[in-house]
Amino acid sequence: MIYITGDTHCDINIQKLYDFAAKNPQLTKADYMIIAGDFGAVWDEKTLNANLDKYSALPFTVLFVDGNHENFDMLDAYPVAKWRGGKVHMIRPDIIHLMRGQVYSIYGKTFFTFGGGTSIDKYRRREGESWWKQEMPSYEELDEAIANLKKHDNKVDFIITHSCDEKALWYPPLRTRDTHMDVYPENQMLSYFEDIVDYGHWYFGHYHLDGDLTDKKTVLFENIIRIT
Repeated sequence: MIYITGDTHCDINIQKLYDFAAKNPQLTKADYMIIAGDFGAVWDEKTLNANLDKYSALPFTVLFVDGNHENFDMLDAYPVAKWRGGKVHMIRPDIIHLMRGQVYSIYGKTFFTFGGGTSIDKYRRREGESWWKQEMPSYEELDEAIANLKKHDNKVDFIITHSCDEKALWYPPLRTRDTHMDVYPENQMLSYFEDIVDYGHWYFGHYHLDGDLTDKKTVLFENIIRIT
C-alpha cells in the first residue's frame, strides 16, 4: 500500500507517523509512506544517524520529495541511483529521496515528483547553515521533468510536490480571509505542469494545512491518506 502525508521537519512532526503505525500493525517495509517535502532529517552530520534511525524504526519504507527546509549540500552528496524508473538518493534502503522531475512506477501507478520551494523565513536563516539556494528548482530540473513526462505521454496517476501551482493558491483552504498567499517562482513553475500534464491527483505539503482544494488536488500536513 502507498500512503502520503505532509511535512515532518525531522522529529518535530514525526509523531503522526508513529501514531499511524500503532493503529496499523499490518504495515511492513513493502508499504510506502510518501512525505510531501520538508523531510528535514538530512540536516546535520552530527545528528544524521540519530535522525534517520527514527524513520528506519517505522514499519514502512519512507519516500520523500525535498521541501525548502532541507540541507541540500548533504542531500546532493548522496550518489544518484535508479529506482522504479526514476533517479533517487538512496539515503537508506528504507529511506529514499524522490528527486525532482522524475517519473516512478510503483505498484502499477505512475508518480511524477518535483520538490523544492521558497523559504519565506530565510531572512532569519544563514545560507549554507540553515538555508540553501538549491531549495529553488532550476531550469535544468524543469527541462529534465519535461523530457521525462514526455516519455509517459504527459500522463501520470499522481503528482507529488512540496509547493503548489499558482492556481491552487486561489482555492480554500489556502485562500482564507486571514491568510494572504504570495506567489513565488516555484508556484509559477509548477503551473506549467498543471497546464501540460494529465494527472489523476496532485498532493503537496508546505502550507501546514490539510484539505481538498478540488476533487484532484489536496494539501497535506497532519493528515495521512492512503492513495493506492
